[in-house]
Amino acid sequence: FAALHIAVPGLPARCSRVLPGLVLRRDFAVHCPAQGELRALLVTEALRPALTGPGVEFVVDSEGQYQASLRWIARRTEALVKHLRSNNVKLLLSSAKQDEEVIYYAKLYGVSVVECLLPEELALISEITGVSSSAPFGDSLCREITETAVVTFCQPLLLGSKRCVHLGFSSGCAFQPHCLILCGPVNGVNEQHAAALQEAFTMLQQLFQTVDL
Repeated sequence: FAALHIAVPGLPARCSRVLPGLVLRRDFAVHCPAQGELRALLVTEALRPALTGPGVEFVVDSEGQYQASLRWIARRTEALVKHLRSNNVKLLLSSAKQDEEVIYYAKLYGVSVVECLLPEELALISEITGVSSSAPFGDSLCREITETAVVTFCQPLLLGSKRCVHLGFSSGCAFQPHCLILCGPVNGVNEQHAAALQEAFTMLQQLFQTVDL
């Protein structure tokens, strides 16, 4: 319930509504509108390769070598984003914050990006779609990307003054998520309404629970 409801203070209660799909409490880092179904990739790592990693020492002998390394990283980052686009991946859902270079090439090649998602949000998306998170830089850029989620719509959503992302998924299970947008004058009233609704849903779950005799 916590992941499937959003409290919006400062609006009258009559503005409350139920929306199909999932509402993420984030704005797009990049939004490239696309028509029809599209493919989404779930990642937990930054796509831009680092110059060094844990336990690895990066040594350069000159400014020229350092600049050459940066150019290689830029080409590698561009190649990855182009690889995503060629595999019809038009949405990147990331729990990591992506580098400015990734954002630049995503805009250039028409890939929308939502970053800094909570692990719980990414886990819920995985549960809905049956798709696991991946680490694209661990794979060959020649290999087809198959572990993607089918997104039926992807659009910005304004709730009060907060910009969110509204997604619809082609679910791999019977669970079809809907989000409750709960409006009220102040946070305290919204919290009371949310608690009452959660108790009501819990009661319904218990009422329709299978009883073994």
